[in-house]
Amino acid sequence: MASLELRNVVKRFGNVEVIHGVDLSVDDGEFVVFVGPSGCGKSTLLRMIAGLEPITAGDVLIGGERVNDVAAARRGLAMVFQSYALYPHMTVRKNLSFGLETMGAPRAETKRRVAEAAEVLQISPLLDRRPGQLSGGQRQRVAIGRAIVREPRIFLFDEPLSNLDAELRVQMRVELNKLHRRLGATMIFVTHDQVEAMTLADRIVVLRAGVIEQVGTPLELYNRPANLFVAGFIGSPRMNFLKAEAGTGRDGRPRVAGASGIDLSLEENTLLQPAEKVTVGIRPEHLKIVSAEGASLTGEVQIAEHLGGETFVYVLLPSGETAVVEIKGQARIRPGESVGIEVDAAVSHIFAADGTVTGQSRAGDDTAAWSRPAQQLAEASRQ
Repeated sequence: MASLELRNVVKRFGNVEVIHGVDLSVDDGEFVVFVGPSGCGKSTLLRMIAGLEPITAGDVLIGGERVNDVAAARRGLAMVFQSYALYPHMTVRKNLSFGLETMGAPRAETKRRVAEAAEVLQISPLLDRRPGQLSGGQRQRVAIGRAIVREPRIFLFDEPLSNLDAELRVQMRVELNKLHRRLGATMIFVTHDQVEAMTLADRIVVLRAGVIEQVGTPLELYNRPANLFVAGFIGSPRMNFLKAEAGTGRDGRPRVAGASGIDLSLEENTLLQPAEKVTVGIRPEHLKIVSAEGASLTGEVQIAEHLGGETFVYVLLPSGETAVVEIKGQARIRPGESVGIEVDAAVSHIFAADGTVTGQSRAGDDTAAWSRPAQQLAEASRQ
């Protein structure tokens, strides 16, 4: 296996720059997921790593070796695409072995690798079938097996689960996790699905418009998003965002309050100017439905999504904003009810007008919400 390093990688199509100076290091054996909305450049970046797309500027290093001018077939990588790309007239066994045969691998070695890959993916009984006789999940396993037999330095996955139904996606996520642990391989996985990113990754790379917004473990991104975009993209349902304005409370501490009824006391070192416009971010699980009487946030229930093990309640606030509240278990709440909402102030996030993290609630701590700009964030994380 091998490490991967991107140094100031740029991609232009004509005069249009779509990847803007990306820097990234992936350790040997690490599972890294590129995630972001459609058009953010994640698949383009993966294809540049694979050698399928030329690099405009910068360097790609695999195992410390610069590979900008190395052909895709000689980079020692294996790629699994969104479409299974299997040969329909060949058996599973032949699909697995074909690449090795064209490379001139010895017959005994080819047979061994095919058998080992089939055993790892539990498709040994399917080796004599053709792709048309397989389910979607089985076809995807064959596509992954075709990559495994090559024993690549790095595995590249380009949205490989997109064509599967919901149940198969969950199953294949589990299988990929098990496969990674078993092989100890370096894997780069591209998806637009943040649930896949959260459940698969050692580290997540969040991309937007060809720029890396944040890199970190799933829980680092969830608990300490670097900006408003990451906070809204990571988490399902997404974080609630309420407009507010900075001020000073009776105790002399900074406060933020808004038309929604939100009113939070902040840490003294919060860098906010009087009357500065901010956004308060709160996860659905950090809100609680209470009696409307005496509650700081009140509103009318618009929708209650009853999912059995949990209930998501959408509440319309006086400001016209909607707050989503997560309730564990089955809640007897119906549309049209007036309810109050209690805010867990310890885990609120304050974002400045430009989307950067600028503050935290008074009860907050460094594991939940941050109160420093980007350069101070980095210093605090090292302490």
